[in-house]
Amino acid sequence: MKEKVIYISDYTMEIRKLIGSNPLILTGSTVLVFNDSNMLLLQHRSDTEEWGLPGGAVEPGEKLEQTAARELFEETGLRADNFKFIDILSGEELYFKYPNGDEVYNVISIYQALDTYGELTIGDGESINLKYFAIDKLPINIDERAKLIIEKYLL
Repeated sequence: MKEKVIYISDYTMEIRKLIGSNPLILTGSTVLVFNDSNMLLLQHRSDTEEWGLPGGAVEPGEKLEQTAARELFEETGLRADNFKFIDILSGEELYFKYPNGDEVYNVISIYQALDTYGELTIGDGESINLKYFAIDKLPINIDERAKLIIEKYLL
């Protein structure tokens, strides 16, 4: 009998059944994407209605760079030939409480997508909009995690 494959959404839901909304430590990847004009791609999130960076949680058995590639495609429709590893962030400043009350402490692996291609496409239900911004003209309502990354590495 073939064993059922559990994806992160199922995996997280199973854990949430056991612990409720109490904090989880979630590992994931975030992707910095720049266009030819050196403008940064941001995602207007549907859950918080804030602007953030593309990214998400690691699926069981997945490598961090694979997560970056998968999330980039799922959330933006873009692909990249290469990814440059930037850093890993963790700690209290990466605590996040979702609108539904679920709490997480993120461990975020940051990558820059290089040699991107494809068309920007909203297809996963997590985005309201995708837009490139000049670093000196970012929107006001940026997700705290994205703001931390932008301030640390781009400003």
